[in-house]
Parts: sequence; C-alpha cells; structure tokens
Amino acid sequence: MRFTAHINVMPLKELLDPQGKAVSNSLHNLGLTGVQNVRVGKHITLQLEAASKADAEISAHEACKKLLANQVMEGFEFTITEG
Repeated sequence: MRFTAHINVMPLKELLDPQGKAVSNSLHNLGLTGVQNVRVGKHITLQLEAASKADAEISAHEACKKLLANQVMEGFEFTITEG
C-alpha cells in the first residue's frame, strides 16, 4: 500500500531560534508589530510503500530519528495518510 508521511520538524522550544528571530524582526520592520514568538522549521512529505499504516509510521519515525531531525536541537511530529 502507498502512504504519505507529512512531517514537521521544529527547533526545540528551549533553544533560541535565530531564523525565527530574524523573521520576527523583519515583520516588525514591515509594521506587523503584533507578530510574536516566530519559530521557523521545515515541512517534509515522504511517499512510502508499506504493508500497513503501522509499518508506514515505523518507517517515518526511523527516517526522522536517523536523518530528518537533529534531536539535540529539533523535535518532530508526523501524520500518515493513505495515498
């Protein structure tokens, strides 16, 4: 079966996010002063072939742990959909 993993990788809340800070400062310079606490991460989609949704979840989790997220500085979450 074919599945799609939708993965979000974000900096840990405890750590400074320099890219988010730069975006926040730029938005304030553009007059959008109500914007606060900007965090910048990445969204990744993977097409997976797996026997079941549970197997697809295992594959997505392994991909995140081994390559897609630096667990020292980033956290991740994902959802699996059919198709």
